[in-house]
Amino acid sequence: MNLTHQNSRIIFGLKVKQLRVQKGLSFANLSKAAGLSVSYLNEIEKGKKSPKADKIETLASALGTSYEELVSPVLPGKLAAVGELLHSNFLNELPLDLFGIELSKVVEIIANAPLRVGAFISTLVELSRNFEFKEENFYFNAVRAYQELHYNYFEDIEKSIAKFIKDYKLPTNRAVPVNLLASILKKHFGYHIVEDDLTDYPELQHLRSIFIPKKKKLILNPQLNEKQKALQLGKELAYNYLKLKKRINTSSFLKVNNFQIVLNNYIAGYFAVGLLVNRDAFKKDLQYFFDQSTWDQSYLLQLLLKYDVSPEVLFQRFNILPQDFGMPKMFFMRMIHDPEKESFQIDKELHLNRQHEPHANNLDEHYCRRWLSISQLQSLASNAQSSRQVQVGVQLSKYPESGDEYFCFTIARPAYFPSTKNVSVTIGLLADEDLKSKIKFLDDPAIPRKKVSVTCERCPIMDCKERISPPTAIENRKYKLQMETALENLMKS
Repeated sequence: MNLTHQNSRIIFGLKVKQLRVQKGLSFANLSKAAGLSVSYLNEIEKGKKSPKADKIETLASALGTSYEELVSPVLPGKLAAVGELLHSNFLNELPLDLFGIELSKVVEIIANAPLRVGAFISTLVELSRNFEFKEENFYFNAVRAYQELHYNYFEDIEKSIAKFIKDYKLPTNRAVPVNLLASILKKHFGYHIVEDDLTDYPELQHLRSIFIPKKKKLILNPQLNEKQKALQLGKELAYNYLKLKKRINTSSFLKVNNFQIVLNNYIAGYFAVGLLVNRDAFKKDLQYFFDQSTWDQSYLLQLLLKYDVSPEVLFQRFNILPQDFGMPKMFFMRMIHDPEKESFQIDKELHLNRQHEPHANNLDEHYCRRWLSISQLQSLASNAQSSRQVQVGVQLSKYPESGDEYFCFTIARPAYFPSTKNVSVTIGLLADEDLKSKIKFLDDPAIPRKKVSVTCERCPIMDCKERISPPTAIENRKYKLQMETALENLMKS
């Protein structure tokens, strides 16, 4: 075992501590027997120091074991789970620095309570097996947590976006032409851009783009619309301009084994959205929108046309609300509807300031059909003639149990290539007094108001006509409360 490697030092320290405790030795006892200072032994057990061979020999003798056993990378018995963790690259892959956590502190926790930490790790492993929690889920969730901690706003990226726009003279108050983005990639970054349906590679035909690094060749799927092409080109500009070395070479993830790649993909997407929807111009657009005395859904459609972007890109640029408008209490949600199966699935959600309703992705339950995100999708699918048209809706949604009310606006549209499903994106803002002072049309009587819940199974609204499943979670909760009350009465009798 090479003790210059941090994980090896941790394993060595755990073995020293385990043997010392088994022998009933204090630090003072072991210090005297091994001829090593108490502070040095303490550092060894914490995985911070790596003694030389002669001192390991002396330490092994003092602990009643052999040199070979002490330097073996195998942790015995109850510490095996900790050993598996340390032998993997898991700790090194954790994005601890993003959250202000020092790896040394994590190491110290493991060293101080290896059995309890081992039990915790075993629990996580078992949960991941039972619920098919994959490595990429961890990385994507970590990035989402990072977004939420920073209110999905990063000043350093915004400054880079502003500098790029100035350096390459991008338009700021209208759509950015696709050919301009392509020209910059070719002229300034040496790209060769082609459109290819990848006939010779049928397994790859669903991908929107593929980048071949050794040729600096970007393959765009010819079925992409202009909005999709612009986003892909914007991300490529981000990778080059920001010098993001670790990256995926396909438009979507085929395999995830590195957190930095997932983070860089998010940064590239953030940068691309900022290029396509200029911050200063969009800030003025939103101020005009919020200053109106009545709700006007056509204005959101006008913004889509002005910047020539998808609803997702437009709504992602609403990330300036906390910073520029003092509106941090918000959520973003994207929902996918498969009309053939009549299934609804949340595939993206982001909560700023706190965990807002709804937050129930991956629940094996029926989402509330009163959600605007669902009703807009149902409306989109119900009329075959208008199914290719973007639909906009607004709603004040109130949750009876918490009393919270959200101002929600949604854009629903047919999914772009390669999907045949429908997609809705929703921005929800907590409708408190502060928001009412900033959005002038919030009291517009034309805005529909509805009581909503998370899922049918958890819904307390008994007269709901949209319900498609009984409130089993509510009923189970009531039954459990009755049991607790009966038990309490029994104890008093």
